[in-house]
Amino acid sequence: MVDPTTGPLLVLGGRSEIGLATAVRLAAGRPVVLAVRPGPADDAVRACRDAGATSVSVVDFDADDVATHPDLVDRVTAEHGPIGTAILAFGILGDQRRAEHDPTEVVRILTTDFVAQASLLTILADRFRAHGGGTMVAFSSVAGVRVRRANYVYGSAKAGLDGFASGLADALHGSPVRLVVARPGFVIGRMTEGMEPAVFSRTADQVADAVADAVRSGHHGELWVPWQLRVMFSIAPFVPRALWRRLPR
Repeated sequence: MVDPTTGPLLVLGGRSEIGLATAVRLAAGRPVVLAVRPGPADDAVRACRDAGATSVSVVDFDADDVATHPDLVDRVTAEHGPIGTAILAFGILGDQRRAEHDPTEVVRILTTDFVAQASLLTILADRFRAHGGGTMVAFSSVAGVRVRRANYVYGSAKAGLDGFASGLADALHGSPVRLVVARPGFVIGRMTEGMEPAVFSRTADQVADAVADAVRSGHHGELWVPWQLRVMFSIAPFVPRALWRRLPR
């Protein structure tokens, strides 16, 4: 049986703010593998070492190249042992205005934010079942709970991911494999720089605190960050469409 709190930690999107912040909170006493696009990752490596990781490795990772996903997961397992926790922390906002006229931008957003995520969750769940356990973290978003006109391409990708991950969590119920489906609201950071923070906004560190606590406690299923968003979005289906379409992203 794989211990998700001590087995190798794989961070897919190892330079992302939320991914790295979560890794730092879970790194102590275990090997960490940062899967990143080609480029310098020295700061991320240093942060994980300073957090107590027994080793830190960097592997090249192109999320959109789904054909490479099985080999990546199998290579990490072969070199470091069965993965204890996998954090899927990659994603893009994309350009909504461009996407409304350019189908290639639509495909780019949907591929990274939904298709690639579903691919990796499927592969990881299969490997974790075979190894007797493990924990996955998928980052959904309140943007996918009810899609808004202002960011409907990104929102629809997150809606697809949320539905897929929620269904997978149900399929894993009763098994030693856990899936945390994190649903943060607006996250203040590089990805949202220049945007007006929404109500109940959180920083990457605050989201990472909640996710790390969920992993350590053995949480399985949805995780609203912060919890107040669950209450807020419970009424979202009842907001008239004429009003909903005017809401900002």
